[in-house]
Amino acid sequence: MAVGRAAARSADGGASSGAGHGASAGVDHGGAAAAEGSGSTPAEGDGKPARGGKIAAAAVNQASVWNIANLLTMLRLLLVPAFVALMLADGGYDPAWRSLAWAAFAIAMITDLFDGHLARTYNLVTDFGKIADPIADKAIMGAALICLSSLGDLPWWVTGVILGRELGITLLRFLVIRYGVIPASRGGKLKTLTQGVAVGMYVLALTGWLATLRWWVMAAAVVLTVATGLDYVKQAIVLRRQGIAERKAALEEKEA
Repeated sequence: MAVGRAAARSADGGASSGAGHGASAGVDHGGAAAAEGSGSTPAEGDGKPARGGKIAAAAVNQASVWNIANLLTMLRLLLVPAFVALMLADGGYDPAWRSLAWAAFAIAMITDLFDGHLARTYNLVTDFGKIADPIADKAIMGAALICLSSLGDLPWWVTGVILGRELGITLLRFLVIRYGVIPASRGGKLKTLTQGVAVGMYVLALTGWLATLRWWVMAAAVVLTVATGLDYVKQAIVLRRQGIAERKAALEEKEA
């Protein structure tokens, strides 16, 4: 009996050692060292993930929202009401206030160039950024255009064309997303740059030849806005046709 008990204890010890070795291997291959450092408990015997591991993973996901790319996007969103207040201060025609409004607009446009690049380069893409970034882009541009038109500095039809195109293309992207993603084109990037420069020049209280120059820059922005919008519509139609054809071919192959 004593020998049997000793053998049983030896078997239990060997099983514990084997389990410990298996857990160690799991750490090496599965990357569980972070959970070990955070003091999380091992996985339960029924295969369910450890409770501590869930908490640690949730904490990491929550912290990932507060990255530099998202902070820049949040800054752009905060600059929208600040820009409107500066733009309309003292009746909206004071050159000093208009210069401050231009500074806010310029900061918003510059951060727009960096947040997406940082998110893609350093793997900082989050669901919040995917939603907030386009909202921030359209909010600052829309606020500037509406302010300029309300002050009589820019015709309302220009504001309508630009905002109508932006909202229309955004809706179009959602409608065809089941078939694929419409990639951003070089023309679209040039359109965004031209729009930013043109609106920025209108925000400033320019006179003389600079006032004439900004009219031509805005005209170029409107032309690019319409042209790239039509190109996106064309791409959406082609993408939808391809998607329908591929689905039809897949169904026929499955039935065969």
